[in-house]
Amino acid sequence: MNFPSDTAGTDVQGLFALFPPADYMTRGELVPPGRVPPPYHDLLVHEHHMTVTVESHHGDTVNVKVLEYRVADDSYARKILLTLQRTGRVVMFGLMRVNFRYCSEDVRREILAGQMPLGRILINANVLRRIEPTAFLRVIPGPAMMAWFGLDSPRPTYGRFALIHCDEQPAVELLEIVAPE
Repeated sequence: MNFPSDTAGTDVQGLFALFPPADYMTRGELVPPGRVPPPYHDLLVHEHHMTVTVESHHGDTVNVKVLEYRVADDSYARKILLTLQRTGRVVMFGLMRVNFRYCSEDVRREILAGQMPLGRILINANVLRRIEPTAFLRVIPGPAMMAWFGLDSPRPTYGRFALIHCDEQPAVELLEIVAPE
């Protein structure tokens, strides 16, 4: 992967150091927002929580499945899948790193429990938040992502890097990749 180390505030290399992409992504390249094709454009090029966006797109509530996580001081990172509640189909893969200095104790506890998507936690806690997409990417899935998305062969898909500002502080760094349509 040839991404800048800091994509407008998202520490890309730091996220990849926590969860190396070799098993889930064979290739990724940055693309301008105008080059993200439909339906991926509507799924990614916006300032909304992906939880809400994929639920609206698929007409179903999503659940989170935590694949791996790391805890260090005031930082928590996890590798996740969002699955449709009715069918269990995986609709998104993601990495996130939260700076707990910018979260309440209740939000911290909910995140660490790993039972609910981050977007739903922040919405339910009524946290003043702003989502800032920092870059968009075209991805060729690796073996693990192909298995999660139920692919027989690699098909390009799209994703984004983003920051979630809580009370105007950069509290969460994200990589969000949607399942191929």
